[in-house]
Amino acid sequence: MKRVLRHIALCLLAIVSVALYAGAAGKDTHAKPFTVVLDPGHGGKDIGCRGKLTNEKTIVLDVARRLGDIMTKEHPEVKVVYTRADDRFIPLNDRAAIANRADADLFISIHVNSIDAKSRGRDKVHGASVYTLGLHRNDDNLAVAMRENSAIELEADFSETYQGFDPGSSESYIIFELTQNRHQHNSIEFADSVQTELLSTAGRADKGVRQAGFLVLRNTSMPAVLVELDFICNPQAERFLASDDGRAKCARSIANAFTAYYRRHGMQDVPARPATDQPLMPTPVSEGDKADGGKVYYSVQLFTSPVQVAADDNRLRKGGDDVTFYIQDKTYKYISGKHSSLNKAKKSLRKLRKHFPDAFIIKMRDGERL
Repeated sequence: MKRVLRHIALCLLAIVSVALYAGAAGKDTHAKPFTVVLDPGHGGKDIGCRGKLTNEKTIVLDVARRLGDIMTKEHPEVKVVYTRADDRFIPLNDRAAIANRADADLFISIHVNSIDAKSRGRDKVHGASVYTLGLHRNDDNLAVAMRENSAIELEADFSETYQGFDPGSSESYIIFELTQNRHQHNSIEFADSVQTELLSTAGRADKGVRQAGFLVLRNTSMPAVLVELDFICNPQAERFLASDDGRAKCARSIANAFTAYYRRHGMQDVPARPATDQPLMPTPVSEGDKADGGKVYYSVQLFTSPVQVAADDNRLRKGGDDVTFYIQDKTYKYISGKHSSLNKAKKSLRKLRKHFPDAFIIKMRDGERL
């Protein structure tokens, strides 16, 4: 009898041990960390834009290192990966491949801007801009994309590698009109945050958040942006970019933007800000409009999102104090204003298009679009 009881006890112990092991295995003790790939543009034989004091590849490597140090210090749980940590040449395709192999959650390519040496006002142009992948909506955007993409000409057999893509031919960029970037929303959100910080923290002039066909962004499988810190062809801007203080401010700007993005998309159990500092979330438009007895009014539709955006999203601030949303086809559609006439709505549209170039007027009643 004792032998039977002992056998039963051993069996129960084995079952409990297996259950405990399975439970521990079920908990992902090696969960993938939030991963950011920092991409200092150019490098090695590819110097990038040249100034009188320094050059692009030197500036952006230093800023990327400073940025990585800040992120590692302030978010030690975040994994930081560099496409290059020293002065070496990395093909554009390889930069995207590094990010994809790392299963990155965010890709940040850092650059310095310039314009052709024969251009008038070359020593006066200044300002920061942040790009996401998309259509080059004007000649300036196309020119920047062409200059950055020309780095592939330093690669052997680049025509075969990039399937006949010619960085100097506008026809080659038609492909970007057919490319659907499923991470576009988050890319634009982060780009907008970086641009805001470069203005407020680094004191750069505003050259805007833009879209263009950058090869380095095309093959990334995560939200991705390309940052142009300022124009090295402007002597004053170059002195800033060449200085320790200037590079520190640029790195801090991107780091601040990252922290805001990380709070929304990666950080767990983030302490809430004090109530006095907490921005108000837009409320559904239907909550306040049914009291109007079915009156028709006009609003400006700003942007859409597959999910409700965070309270501190910069687009809400740029839309004014009366941004609300309505839901249609499982999509959040953000609108501004409640105008009694079409002319008033048109005046509002002209102002809002400075920040939302694709905005348009819609007719509303009882919180629903007509």
